[in-house]
Amino acid sequence: MLNSMTFGELSGRISRVVACGLMALALAGCSGFNLFGPPKLREEAIVPEASLYQQALNNMDDQRYLTAIDLLERLERQHPRGQLSEETKLMLVYANYRIGKFDEAIAAADRYLAIYPNGKDAAYVYWLKGTSYFAQIKDITRDQKISQDAIETYTQLIRAHPQSEYAKDAQDKLKVAYDNIAGKEMSVGRYYQGNGQYSAGINRFRVVVEQYQTSTHIEEALYRLTESYLALGLVSEARTAAAVLGHNYPSSEWYQRAFDLLARQGLSPQVNEGSWLAAQRT
Repeated sequence: MLNSMTFGELSGRISRVVACGLMALALAGCSGFNLFGPPKLREEAIVPEASLYQQALNNMDDQRYLTAIDLLERLERQHPRGQLSEETKLMLVYANYRIGKFDEAIAAADRYLAIYPNGKDAAYVYWLKGTSYFAQIKDITRDQKISQDAIETYTQLIRAHPQSEYAKDAQDKLKVAYDNIAGKEMSVGRYYQGNGQYSAGINRFRVVVEQYQTSTHIEEALYRLTESYLALGLVSEARTAAAVLGHNYPSSEWYQRAFDLLARQGLSPQVNEGSWLAAQRT
């Protein structure tokens, strides 16, 4: 067949094939597809460490934290062992914390503490990590894992840096976190009690009495124990719970309620020294 073609016909066919090939190449270029393999990534221009760090600080001063984070992450990539490595990791914790990216701040804090556990800003990083958890604590109806994480972090801070300026604030926030967990225990305990599951309720109230004595829920917990023990016919335990409540909080409204509850049964508060509650007198 090729021999029967005229030169003009052959030339025309070649031209069409070449044109189709050129069009395919053009379309591939427009779509970003490389016929000869994956496209090469543009190499990131290396910028001096001090320059990148200063740019990041400038952006933070202008409250452009997202841009600052990008610059700090670039600095980590380009200068992983640079002289400003510790400062860079600290600023990543701070910048993420400032814009409410708490999970990222926590992860950045963990990276800092893994490499610089005794760094000059370790106490501050612990505080930023703990406060990133603390800021996410919701009401007592939610899961309290975040509260527990905050407690663990603040406890680490206080143990490792008891004299730091952040330890006092950590102590104050610990009380709130403990109160939140105690409130959750009380909420569940009241639910069980209201459904007649007194033993399950007692277990929850006991946790509050034994583990969260500084919480604002301790007085009610002792009263609920009085109620629940009385409902189960455990009179000695009920009288002991009321007596401990009166001993520790004599002016409490909850004690007056416990006293009246026992009085209606012809009973009065009295400590049974063999009860676990006897050890709760302060």
